[in-house]
Amino acid sequence: MILKSCKSKNYTFFYVQKSFRTNDGKCSTKNIERLGTLDDLKARFGDADPIGEAKKYVAELTAAEKENARKVIVEYSPTTLVAKDEQRCYNGGYLFLQKIYYELGLDYICKKIEKKHKNKYNLSEILSHLLYTRLLYPGSKLSSLEDARKFLEQPEEDIHQVYRALSLLATEFNEIQADVYKRSLKLGKRDTSVVYYDLTNYFFEWEEEGGLVQYGHCKEGRPLPIVQMGLFVDRDGFPLAMCIEPGNKAETTTLKPMEEILKEKFGLSKIIVCTDAGLSSYENRKNDAVSERSFITVQSVKKMNKTLQEWALDTSGWHMRGSDRTYDLTEVDARECHETLFYKERWEPVKMSTGETLEQRYIVTFSFKYRDYLSYVRNRQIERAQALLESGKANTGKRKSPNDAKRFIKAEHCTNDGELAQVTSYSLNQEMIDQEAQYDGFYCICTDLEGPAEEVIRMNSGRWIVENDFRITKSDLNARPVYLKRDDRIKAHFLTCFLSLLLYRYLEKKINRGGMHFTTREILDTLKDMNFLSINGEGYVPTYTRTDLTNHLHGSAGFRTDYQIVTKKQMRSIISLTKKRKKEDNGDR
Repeated sequence: MILKSCKSKNYTFFYVQKSFRTNDGKCSTKNIERLGTLDDLKARFGDADPIGEAKKYVAELTAAEKENARKVIVEYSPTTLVAKDEQRCYNGGYLFLQKIYYELGLDYICKKIEKKHKNKYNLSEILSHLLYTRLLYPGSKLSSLEDARKFLEQPEEDIHQVYRALSLLATEFNEIQADVYKRSLKLGKRDTSVVYYDLTNYFFEWEEEGGLVQYGHCKEGRPLPIVQMGLFVDRDGFPLAMCIEPGNKAETTTLKPMEEILKEKFGLSKIIVCTDAGLSSYENRKNDAVSERSFITVQSVKKMNKTLQEWALDTSGWHMRGSDRTYDLTEVDARECHETLFYKERWEPVKMSTGETLEQRYIVTFSFKYRDYLSYVRNRQIERAQALLESGKANTGKRKSPNDAKRFIKAEHCTNDGELAQVTSYSLNQEMIDQEAQYDGFYCICTDLEGPAEEVIRMNSGRWIVENDFRITKSDLNARPVYLKRDDRIKAHFLTCFLSLLLYRYLEKKINRGGMHFTTREILDTLKDMNFLSINGEGYVPTYTRTDLTNHLHGSAGFRTDYQIVTKKQMRSIISLTKKRKKEDNGDR
């Protein structure tokens, strides 16, 4: 490569020019970089000798190109032992997570906290390793520290600093979430027009209660104390904010404080809050039925008052998208309309316990497909109930869940004369079966919105997003069981799970483009397997299989690690690249 000048009428332009041979063997040249005018060279290389410095720059490019093109020959001996305790294999999959970590400015947030609390350890290094290992090697905090030693960049912290860092992160629990949200806006607009909120719980591997860890209704039916996590998710599935509450706290009371945090710390006041039936208390609905906020919540048809329930189950007065007429479900061909969603709506005032009246809109939907699904599930449960009766194990003791097959078994406690009997007989409860069957296919939501019913139904259908985030947190990030005992460290543990989920969601968005869809397990397993064999004095040899997924990972990150060998200089450049982000604004300095 050479420095090439090109004169025009008023200026002289400088380029980095490279020679090459065409397919037919002829010599040719091409400009690979435009350096600009002499003034541009002075601004870039200094006034003393701009042309000389530009030539040095071109020489460096030439040397780098030759280095990259150099063939590496390594000699191995079958009689020489490898050095004892020498680490030769390193994971580089974390680099794709590290790039997003710095793009979100988590390192800057840690520096702010360090400055505020004047701690003497590298908080960003500890947090980053906790996040990367949570995604790639989920486990305890001690195992996370050990697993971080598999990375190309070795940790310097010890376990005591990790625990102290957890306590420090807990003190800035809400502020970290708010800062991450605000900085994430630099990566693209967040769709917070509708936010989904739900609550789940996590069990602990001991029976002692204390602080946040309390006995409550465990969603998995385990007889262990729990804590509860409330999670807000935006419309695209990105986690927005979360809280950790005691296991015995009523879940309906967690929504209002979280909305206040969104308003005060996140600057989000104009939102539509979408929840399931467990969080749809009248107080929460009233709190969200204000000028800037609205609510969409699930309403159980079984729990409606008699008048509303009769209206909801009435077969007449149904609408279909794209049609102005009304339909009677008994006159519709179920086979032709198996995939069709019918709906009806009405406004109804509801008197609250405080004496106030809340005007809300009921939107009931019906689907033959949903009806058949519920009927299929119930028939399977009836089969299990019959099997229990035939085996003599039909004791109708305490049921484990509302869907337990034992609910279809009834006990007879009296003789034919009506006297009390000591011997109990069991039989199938046909009355219970018929009662449940009448609700098959029906689904109801409540809202204070006045828009088209189809749009409200579509917004409510996104509630699966927050359930999926819970599934990833529990199944892929192994957020449970929890082994920490101090409340502050428990909160910090779930904060790291929340931030890990956010990193993953951004990575998933980057690589699942162009019609591609890689599953969570595929992505995380691929990152975990992206290992490199260290070649002393030369660089790193990839030992993973190059696939479509690794191609998408590299394409989204802007660097490649899938060459036959990555030199030490190249790897240093890649690591440096993952720690760069866009030019900071004044608030970051």
